[in-house]
Amino acid sequence: MTPLPNYRPKQLSLGPLEREILQIIWELGEVTVKDVHDRILADPDRELAYASVTTVLKRLTEKGWLTCDKRSRIFLWRPLVSQSQAQAIEAYEKLQGFLAVGNPDIVAAFADSLDTASVEQLKAIAQRIQAARRVREEQ
Repeated sequence: MTPLPNYRPKQLSLGPLEREILQIIWELGEVTVKDVHDRILADPDRELAYASVTTVLKRLTEKGWLTCDKRSRIFLWRPLVSQSQAQAIEAYEKLQGFLAVGNPDIVAAFADSLDTASVEQLKAIAQRIQAARRVREEQ
């Protein structure tokens, strides 16, 4: 289970190309513009300007998803959060949005419409929450 990281990007919303490039960076770990550009152009049906990749990398850096270091004359980008940390942040934000509804009747009506698999998932989540609470109480 990935805990919620202490660090969070400044802006969580990402466009489709930003998500795609971030996925490439998570796979490769540390990248140059050429690394990302080559990966995207490996698909023969894709076209993307080198400058567009540079723009997206800069935007992801401004949003707080990446950091950029210059080594010699090469710029290298790497992620500030792992993919699993990003998923934890996204899940947390969605849960907070759901809980912000605040009306127990709406939440209960939602719970009543869940299928069996979803109910089992919720039970598993509740068990993990209880286990985490027990560990905290013992500390």
